[in-house]
Amino acid sequence: MHLAFIPYGKRSEVELLLRDMEAQKHLLPMRKGAKTKAMWLQGVVRVLPFGIHEYIFPKEDLDKVLATLHKVKQPGESWIKSAVLRKITKSTKIPKYKDDKKYLWISEHVGIILIGIKPDGELTNLPHQPNAGWTHEAL
Repeated sequence: MHLAFIPYGKRSEVELLLRDMEAQKHLLPMRKGAKTKAMWLQGVVRVLPFGIHEYIFPKEDLDKVLATLHKVKQPGESWIKSAVLRKITKSTKIPKYKDDKKYLWISEHVGIILIGIKPDGELTNLPHQPNAGWTHEAL
């Protein structure tokens, strides 16, 4: 899952938030027939043009990530600006989510404009890879 957003505020606070996001470990569920297992992986922050950032993580953690980053709608933010930003990042609207669990990222002093999400397809590892034959989300 890819989440496009724009962080703003004091540079040191924004960088601290981005470091916390990158340090977060996620469980990536994998399946092979009826068997299942999970693999730990680290969250990834990509920098896009126009100050947009993209956080890449497994889709199972979408509710927790959105609950952690969602802020009150910013003044002056319109649906037209949001639609243009979603078009630029090729993403879709933010879905409804549960806000009962959150990550412990330090984000209280950082403003965040959530743009949209992009789901990933699935991938089956090739025979020469470590988890050969296991299917998982193609991050």
